[in-house]
Amino acid sequence: MNLQPIPLFGIGNQGKSPNVDAQERKNLYIEVQQDPEKHVLTLYPTPGLQTFVNLGVTPIRGLYEKGEVLYAVHQNKLYSINNAGVATSLGTLLTFSGRVGISDNGTQIIIVDGTNGYIYNTSTLVFAQITDVDFPGANTVTFLNGRFIVNKPNTGQFWVSAAYDGLSWAALDFATAESDPDNIVRVIAEAGQIVLFGDKTTEFWGDSGAADFPFARIGSAAIEWGLASRWSLAKFMDSLIFLRKNRLGQVQVCVQSGMSAQAVSNPEMDYNFSQYTTVSDATGFAYMLSGHPFYQVNFPTANASWLYDGQSKAWSKLESGGGRHRAEIQQQLLNKSYVSDYETGKLYRFAEGVYTDDGMTIVREFISRHQASGDYSHISQLWVEMEAGVGLQTGQGSNPQIMMQISKDGGHEWQQEVWREFGPVGKYKARAVFNRLGRARDWLAKFRITDPVKTVFVAVWGRRA
Repeated sequence: MNLQPIPLFGIGNQGKSPNVDAQERKNLYIEVQQDPEKHVLTLYPTPGLQTFVNLGVTPIRGLYEKGEVLYAVHQNKLYSINNAGVATSLGTLLTFSGRVGISDNGTQIIIVDGTNGYIYNTSTLVFAQITDVDFPGANTVTFLNGRFIVNKPNTGQFWVSAAYDGLSWAALDFATAESDPDNIVRVIAEAGQIVLFGDKTTEFWGDSGAADFPFARIGSAAIEWGLASRWSLAKFMDSLIFLRKNRLGQVQVCVQSGMSAQAVSNPEMDYNFSQYTTVSDATGFAYMLSGHPFYQVNFPTANASWLYDGQSKAWSKLESGGGRHRAEIQQQLLNKSYVSDYETGKLYRFAEGVYTDDGMTIVREFISRHQASGDYSHISQLWVEMEAGVGLQTGQGSNPQIMMQISKDGGHEWQQEVWREFGPVGKYKARAVFNRLGRARDWLAKFRITDPVKTVFVAVWGRRA
């Protein structure tokens, strides 16, 4: 019997029951082919990490890009980092730990640490604490129409600075989110509006042009979802993406465009999120890679990271060394993506073509769709088509191998591991072939690669009896 395609690739996720769906992608993402020559879905490797600069032993508290410079807060220092990875200290904060909010108005970069505020002037190169007695303190900050906007911690208030002057604040230049008495978790400017994310609700304000206070609430409606985690919010294409929650306790990832929000986490992912004891410490960031808009969300307490792909609408697991992914905060600099480490002061270049996490092995794995029938079927041979010939010249990866395991009981138990080569350097016609798989009513296959090489899954073929 000739080889026939076996549709093992899918976009589902394991959730409530592996018998329903056992699919999993680890450090791999799906690309949906628009004009497929062979198959509709292809699996590609997620980017690796390469150290760019190391600021010390504790994590970076905030990153911000302006012009051709990255600004980073580490411990109690603000640094500028140029394209060569040279870090220069610019000023000293009063706090040593905790995430900071950062924004700019063209010449002033503002930093808020929950209690204090600071201004670095990119023209005069002066760093100064905000000493105006009317500055309310802030967790988060944004900029719109000439003014900085901050939330006053543990209240429903947001305050605005003087026009183009983050050092000047007035006692009456504030307003309160009105739809619900919940606290504002984060403020952000989006599409010419201020979005006020509360614990339970979200509402929108715009520039009214009034002389006394320049912003007014837009309409009377509010979204009956709140922000589940302050630092899960990121800009995603022309929208916002974040972890949201409602009054019933449901937690989802959603994309919000204007005043409309749409969940992008499927029921299986919502179930996975519901199993985490804490989600308020989640962090997230968005970036683009080869036309794919990605959103990475990390759950520190659960030691888990997930990747949402806006191209395929699929979710994948991310891991570094068997735990959550190391990336925490992301920024672009000169068309390159950089991420901070969640545990140390390292800043990494985040890129395709890097197949380790700063020298650490990246395990790439996927579990297939169910191949079920009402009766027993026999698979005599399975042929995995990959991009072959990607082996390295020497060392680990010079003769890359792929592991396969089979489950015949819905993904509860797995048979022994079987390893096959898939192509030393230049061996472009190599294929990984697995023989005599036996018979079952329901087949699942698990594949794993640990070599630091390019990993592209193209298709799976098989002979059935």
